[in-house]
Amino acid sequence: MRDKNTLNMIEGSLAPKILLFALPLMLSSILQLLFNAVDIIVVGKFAGDASLAAVSSTGSLVNLMVSLFIGLSVGTNVITAKYLGAHQEDKVENVVHTSIAIGVYFGAIMGVICSLLAKKFLILMDSPLDVIDLSALYLGIYFLGTPGNLVYNYGSALLRSKGDTKRPLYYLLVAGIVNLLLNLFTVIVLGMDVAGVAIATIASQYISAFLVVMALVKDEGALHLNIKGLRIEKESFIEIIKVGLPCGLQSCLFSFSNALIQSSINSFGKEVMAGNGAASSIENFVYVSMNAFYQANQTFVGQNLGARKYERIVKSNIISLIYVTVVGLLLGYGVYYLAGDLLYIYTDSPSVVAAGISRMAIICKTYYLCGIMDVLCGGLRGVGYSLIPMISSLVGACGLRIIWIAYIFKAFPTTDTIYYSYPLSWIIVIIAHLFTFLAIKGKIQKQCVL
Repeated sequence: MRDKNTLNMIEGSLAPKILLFALPLMLSSILQLLFNAVDIIVVGKFAGDASLAAVSSTGSLVNLMVSLFIGLSVGTNVITAKYLGAHQEDKVENVVHTSIAIGVYFGAIMGVICSLLAKKFLILMDSPLDVIDLSALYLGIYFLGTPGNLVYNYGSALLRSKGDTKRPLYYLLVAGIVNLLLNLFTVIVLGMDVAGVAIATIASQYISAFLVVMALVKDEGALHLNIKGLRIEKESFIEIIKVGLPCGLQSCLFSFSNALIQSSINSFGKEVMAGNGAASSIENFVYVSMNAFYQANQTFVGQNLGARKYERIVKSNIISLIYVTVVGLLLGYGVYYLAGDLLYIYTDSPSVVAAGISRMAIICKTYYLCGIMDVLCGGLRGVGYSLIPMISSLVGACGLRIIWIAYIFKAFPTTDTIYYSYPLSWIIVIIAHLFTFLAIKGKIQKQCVL
């Protein structure tokens, strides 16, 4: 009898199944973003622009610190999907226990280190003196939730590998409600400012992590987790590293380039910082909606590679590209036309809203390019090619942004100059991914035949 939470990815029509996979994942990611959005909205409305700038400007630094280990969860998803497609349950069991162990052990180490060094990181990013102490306080608490953050991401990656995207949605819904209530209580009732929203966020992260772990413990199939059996199994760890490490490094490189961009934004003062942060928070809802199809494509391609079904691999890429382009265009232009109303949810300051609209006028209209780039990257990772996308991103995206800030922005020091670096980098990486697909097409076909 087939598990009701399992989606058959290697048989049947792909288009409805990819959509069925992506929609709950999209909603899950939106709920996860609401954790940060609620933080920003609450401090913006009840603590002022300085607190808003302090919280909203930390996103790039948070991503830089944890993206390496979050990237490894991609390896977990791809490897598990491949083994499930090939019906190798014993290897799935090893990946399950290794993945959760990575989240617990490395999450604890990373959380303590980042919490202690938060202010030093902010100094390196040229965070303004009038917000740096608030930012450091927020990050010092926030990073203590890293183990919960990583365990949830690894556990969700395992569930996604068999097509279960609904339960992570339910868990995030519960955690999101807790986050909202705690935010309002700690900030409005207790007057804890940025410390209150940080405490609320990490509490919600640990709740979602606990729920996803319990789902794995209760699983009666290949994804069953035995808490006492947690260990880092050598072969599984190496396979996860092989696929996930390039992804994690790529995320770090993107985060580094974004942190560099944030440093440039910081030079315009707290109002531009706040507007940029609020706009970025809104844009992230578009991004995660598109990213759901990246994760869907990656998982479907991985399972069909394990089942040696080349035609379904090609179709998965094509269908996912169509979906992500439509979603990117509709949502990107939609939030841009509603930019003023949406930004006023975050702040009552007209100058902050104007700064946010300036960013969204460039980013939102071209955001579908980022979605196309990610879906192509997911297809490559799904067939085990993770290093090449990393190199493409290093050269085409991160390299361009770093050079752009160092030279173009220096010559034309405006916020628009900074924002134009995004769509240009997406186009370059899309071209690189397309050439990569053409180059490895024969190898994938051969792998499916053998």
